[in-house]
Amino acid sequence: MNAIKNITLTGIIGLVLLAGLCGMQDLSAQTVWLDELDLSTATQGYGVPVKNKSLDGNTMTIAGQTFERGFATHAVSSLLVLTEGKANAFTAKVGLDDEMKGHEPAVEFEIYGDGNKLWSSGVMHLGDSAKECSVALTGIKKVELVVTDGGNGNYYDHADWVDAKFETTGVTTLKTYNPIASEPYILTPKPSDKPRLTGAKVFGVRPGSPFQFLVTATGDRPMEFSAQKLPKGLKLNPQTGIITGKLHEKRTYEVTLSAKNAKGKAERKLRIVCGDQIALTPPMGWNSWNCFAQEVSAEKVKSAADAMAKSGLINHGWTYINIDDFWNNHRDSEDASLRGELRDANGKIVPNKRFEDMKGLADYVHGLGLKIGLYSSPGPWSCGGCAGSFGFEELDAETYAEWGFDYLKYDWCSYGNVIDGLPDNDPYKVSSLSYNGGGELNTAMKPFKLMGDYLREQPRDIVFSVCQYGMSDVWKWGGSVGGNCWRTTNDITDTWVSVKNIALDQDKSAPYAKPGNWNDPDMLVVGHVGWGNTHPSKLKPDEQYLHISLWSLFAAPLLIGCDMEKLDDFTLNLLTNDEVIDVNQDPLGKQATCIQTIGDLRIYVKELEDGSRAVGFCNFGAEIVDAQYSDFEKLGIKGNVTVRDLWRQKDIAEIDTNTQKLAIKVPAHGVLLYKFNSGKY
Repeated sequence: MNAIKNITLTGIIGLVLLAGLCGMQDLSAQTVWLDELDLSTATQGYGVPVKNKSLDGNTMTIAGQTFERGFATHAVSSLLVLTEGKANAFTAKVGLDDEMKGHEPAVEFEIYGDGNKLWSSGVMHLGDSAKECSVALTGIKKVELVVTDGGNGNYYDHADWVDAKFETTGVTTLKTYNPIASEPYILTPKPSDKPRLTGAKVFGVRPGSPFQFLVTATGDRPMEFSAQKLPKGLKLNPQTGIITGKLHEKRTYEVTLSAKNAKGKAERKLRIVCGDQIALTPPMGWNSWNCFAQEVSAEKVKSAADAMAKSGLINHGWTYINIDDFWNNHRDSEDASLRGELRDANGKIVPNKRFEDMKGLADYVHGLGLKIGLYSSPGPWSCGGCAGSFGFEELDAETYAEWGFDYLKYDWCSYGNVIDGLPDNDPYKVSSLSYNGGGELNTAMKPFKLMGDYLREQPRDIVFSVCQYGMSDVWKWGGSVGGNCWRTTNDITDTWVSVKNIALDQDKSAPYAKPGNWNDPDMLVVGHVGWGNTHPSKLKPDEQYLHISLWSLFAAPLLIGCDMEKLDDFTLNLLTNDEVIDVNQDPLGKQATCIQTIGDLRIYVKELEDGSRAVGFCNFGAEIVDAQYSDFEKLGIKGNVTVRDLWRQKDIAEIDTNTQKLAIKVPAHGVLLYKFNSGKY
């Protein structure tokens, strides 16, 4: 009986242990669905990550096949997942969502493990069947799911990772993360109560053109302004600091500007060059597109101008208030405020109902001490479908001058269709220059030279911005058609990939930058942006510091694209550092180039008029760069120098570059912007 009991007890214990082992094995092998993870850490070109629906909130559909589970994103996209060696495999199906029918998106899906590419879908197009992927992850600690733009830009690239899951051992969930710091921090100290003169140190005007220049300064108000050796024909309002009048003789004038308040007085030199060239420093201001897009109106433009003044940005040299597309009537909009005659009986362009008094609007902006800009296209239609200038170029130039505008952005857009419609015997008849394409040089130049010539004939100075997206190497000929600045790239978005790719593509155009001729890598994407539906910029704080630093080093036009009535302290810090702005506005007009690359660290150097050099230590990698730097000779820096941190506005070191090193610690996706002063270069 005891033997029977023992056998029975042993059997029971064995069964229990066996059941326990089976249970443990069940717990150790798990499926973790991608849509169960925190996808908010993903970065992408447009919109926000979406779970189990398409990017537009529809059922996910690839080539007619529907899916219930997945991750919808937009190229260029990246999602990092910490697997820490506990994932054995990742499987999914990938493709472009059918909701983009009527467009031509293209993407490539890629999977990286610990920085090494493990799998690629190849370039996929709309209508391609969902492609299966299965990737072994044994031993991998970090997985990155990437969607690139497929080589044709990231327009309409709605991408789906469907039925996506990880097979894991011993864990029931995984962590997603973004290695770039998210907490904003302010580096720039607040301006002193005492006056400090800011803004451009040189200003160009053509003989006979109306002169308007605002003497800008920080410090307590009220403030009184004055000028010594102001040339005959100009006068300065001592309360506002606005200089107006006309000059008729071609020559250069050296003027001493002064600003005085109860706390003290400041002086600075201004060089006024009366000649053939304007925009002797890169234009600084605001553009409506990245904030309001097609919803722009005169009242919104006035509000932006008011905010420029009230926020204090005006005191740091920010000048232009530029209206982008949708100020005139549309060819077929259902919005009644955009419908009306395109031109009157005399061919003069007609603003839409939102902009009934263009001259009054210009006068309002000028009254604040600011300047105002407008937008058109050399084709019959703007990018958004409003009336363009084709066939009315001379009349439009005259109209803009009559209204009192100071800046014209001239956007290629529908001109490609004009080329296709030219007679066969027309010398400019070649294949169409598409939005992203190339083409014959004289075809690319023709419409811009036409408008450039007409603008120069006007009795006022109008800065001419050639918006041609870098086609046909516009930087080589933009100045010859009257351009003062020209786009070197497609449209920017508030994503790291967009800013990084644009930045890394600027060196080739750098030799062509000079006073009056500026390479334009598109607008600043800081603050609240969103093209009609604003949100805080998706760029992390360090990415925004890097963005502003590089655009300043590039001597690029600085055009804010955000909602001017939603400026927070961090954004104001980015836009009101006068020492950083001085790098952009330096009268020498040289564009920085990358002199040295060390891994993910790229070092940009810009020569300045006073003989010093501005240096950007730019970290394009996802890890902090902590190093001792000594290759100063490569940067053109010799001898004993003072190193000044421009964002912090303080000297941080005095070193002998022949014998000493400089400690640098550059945040991931961040920058150190230094000025090296010695006078011995």
